[in-house]
Amino acid sequence: MIKLLIADDYVLIREGLKKVLKEEADIAVVAEAESGAEVLNKLKKSQANFVVLDINMPVKSGLDVLLDMKRLYPTIPVLILSMYPEKTYALRSLKAGAAGYLSKESAADELVTAIQKIWSGGKYISESLAELLAEAVVNSGKPEVAHEILSDREFQIMCKIGEGESLKSIADNLSITLSTVNTYRNRIFEKMGFASNTDLIRYCLENELA
Repeated sequence: MIKLLIADDYVLIREGLKKVLKEEADIAVVAEAESGAEVLNKLKKSQANFVVLDINMPVKSGLDVLLDMKRLYPTIPVLILSMYPEKTYALRSLKAGAAGYLSKESAADELVTAIQKIWSGGKYISESLAELLAEAVVNSGKPEVAHEILSDREFQIMCKIGEGESLKSIADNLSITLSTVNTYRNRIFEKMGFASNTDLIRYCLENELA
């Protein structure tokens, strides 16, 4: 039996996923989490053996939770669910240990297939993601795009700034200090050659990161 923990900060998304899964006799939703920090706590208290994880979670990001899970629960597979295009977070998610990456707009049609394929020991990637992976292999050893030089946290913060989120809001959502966010912002500017937030936002829009 596949015992799912669904982690998404929007209750409507969680309810929608449960509706998609309700007819599956071999899949049961045994726990839900609405923040990244709650995921690890729910794993301790439930018998979940599979996690469907939104990448954009409050308090602790999906990528951070994924890294923690790979350390604490290395045998539990994780399917990343995201509103972001595959080119934004998919490769980073797979490198961090995710067993698959699924866009939210495809979830209604592909969620069951993705879960079953991963449970059987495979990886779930779409055709477009397979092309990205192939390109990554060809370009192995050198960044395909400029933002690949950023760490996961730097990349996450750059995307949030690119979406117009304030530095204070980013600090609150990630449970870090405003000073820490500013430090990351300065590193991003230095690595990417940005002179202002306008440069950063323009880059994110041109590269479909926001």
